[in-house]
This record gives sequence, C-alpha cells and structure tokens, in this order.
Amino acid sequence: MSTPADSAPATAPAPALEIRDLTVRYGEVLALDSASFTVERGRVCGLVGMNGSGKSTLFKTIMGMIRPDAGSVLIDGDPPARARGEGRIGYVPQSEDVDWAFPVSVRDVVMMGRYGHLGISRRPRRADREAVGRALERVELTDYADRQIGRLSGGQRKRAFVARGIAQGATTLLLDEPFAGVDKRSEATITRLLRELASDGHTILVSTHDLHALPALADEAVLLMRRVLMHGDPEAVLQPEALALAFGLDVMHRDGDRPQRGDDA
Repeated sequence: MSTPADSAPATAPAPALEIRDLTVRYGEVLALDSASFTVERGRVCGLVGMNGSGKSTLFKTIMGMIRPDAGSVLIDGDPPARARGEGRIGYVPQSEDVDWAFPVSVRDVVMMGRYGHLGISRRPRRADREAVGRALERVELTDYADRQIGRLSGGQRKRAFVARGIAQGATTLLLDEPFAGVDKRSEATITRLLRELASDGHTILVSTHDLHALPALADEAVLLMRRVLMHGDPEAVLQPEALALAFGLDVMHRDGDRPQRGDDA
C-alpha cells in the first residue's frame, strides 16, 4: 500500500542557471534592468547584444564579482558565492582582461583551476596533475603545455582557459567573446569543443558578436539590451525584426555587416 510520501512526485532539479529580475547600477548608469532568463543543464546559450548592453556586467554578477542592486542569480539552485567556492562555475574572460606577458605556462594556467582541490600545502597531487593532463588533451593543447601562455595564438589561449574550467570540474562555463581575434579554424574548434561539453552535461553561456556562427553553436539565445528582449531559438533571435530591437535598424540590411564594437557595460 503506497503512502502519500511514496506517491509524491519527485522534485524537479533546479535549472543550471537562473536569473531573476536582475538589476545592476554603476552610480547613475543602469547596466542591467530586471533581466530574467533560465538555462537548463546540458545546453549552450548564446548571449547577443551590442556593446554597452550589459553582457559583461551579467557575467560578473553571475560569478559573484558584482552584487546586484535587485534580483537574484542561482547556479544549480545555489547563490554564486557557494557555486564559485565549490568550483562549479568557470569563466573564460575577454582577451584584454588577461596579462599575456605574465610568466606562466599553459599547464600553470590550467592548474589554477585545481586550486580549490589542493590540500593545505597547495601542492598539486597526482590527481590534480592527471586532471590537468586530461583537460589539456580535451582541448588539444597537450603539446603546448610548457609554453608561456602569451605565446599561444588567440584561439589556443581561449582553449587554455576552457581547459582550466574543465580541470576545475566546473559544470557551468561562462565565455565572454571567445571568438574575438581568432581565425575560422580556431572558431570551429572552440565551437566543436563547447558542443561536446554540452553533450557531456555542462551548461554553457557564451557571449558573441559572431551572429552568423550562432545557430551552429547554440541551442538557444538571449537578446540583451539591459533587459532580456528575447530568449528562444537562435534562428528566431537572429531575425532582423528581433535584432533591430537591440542593434537598431542597420542590421535589417542583409549586407553581412556586423554591429560596431565599443565598450561593454
């Protein structure tokens, strides 16, 4: 005979990423205005918007680097500080945010992802070295492990930071403009890698100006202009009428031009 507890439906797992009514101000500047969307596990979500639309602010708030004025961020149902402390969220920054002259090797950069797993001595153990080795192999950088990070190509640098997130054990990865300054071959390699990670259950949020590559990369897309203007299938988000809401009327001319770049809030 079943009991009420036996017949109760199982609780659905929390979304991998849940943004609710997120508002962020820099003084008088409104960077995010009640932004809301969710991303489920094993999905690649593209983040589309002109510079100044709040994409970088959104990433920093998800990482817990900025405290919102209102609203909330949950990663697997937990606040950013807890998810970050447990190594469940990884971040691939824009190239200009990294000191490429710093004297560290590719292996060193990837090993940084293991910091939360190290013991009191902070010395890598066998398990840490093996995790780094597997991550480097996954992103096809094994042969470059001892090279200074700044000596890599643009695409290789991005893959090194993806490897850091893999070695860390992050289940949610944020990538801020990973295709900026990379060639088409590197772009294809990164796209394939992100699709493979999603198939393995990782959740990916990636901002990109490369609108032409978005359908091959993402399962869904968010159109951002401080607020979430649209969230759905990439093909729908890329319709000229939708893009015009965020970029202005110029995108409705199908001449292959992309929105101009500037500083992102």
